Amino acid sequence: MPGTFTQIYIQTVFAVKGRESLIQPEWEEHLYRYITGIVQKKDQKMLAINGIPDHIHFFIGMRPSCCLSDLIREVKKSSNDYIKENNFTKYNFSWQEGYGAFSYSHSQLDNVIGYIRNQKEHHKKATFKEEYIDFLKKFNITFDEKYLFEWIE
Repeated sequence: MPGTFTQIYIQTVFAVKGRESLIQPEWEEHLYRYITGIVQKKDQKMLAINGIPDHIHFFIGMRPSCCLSDLIREVKKSSNDYIKENNFTKYNFSWQEGYGAFSYSHSQLDNVIGYIRNQKEHHKKATFKEEYIDFLKKFNITFDEKYLFEWIE
């Protein structure tokens, strides 16, 4: 019997609106578990999730039936509601428009998972803006800086 066989790995990156540092250590694990649940309910496999107060990364094994933009929209909408319903912050929380998505081969899994798990250490050396522009350049993605995230300078 013929079948469909795929191997699709995607890292996504998106930021808090205005790049505000609103994701706090006291509740970030709750947020990551919640987002993992959304990803799993959409029949995708969460491989790693982590971030710092102004942005997050997650890395998934993706089925070809998944529409990535729909998944990201659902993750942002539902997690935004979750943060507000649980009063995790007294500030007006929302995710910034847009996201980055980068594909990897199976041989890169361990490196990407390690990179995501090490976000807090990594960002002691590089800003989110430096990291994001580096991703775009490394993946040879043409971009105009005025259409990237809102940056706090």
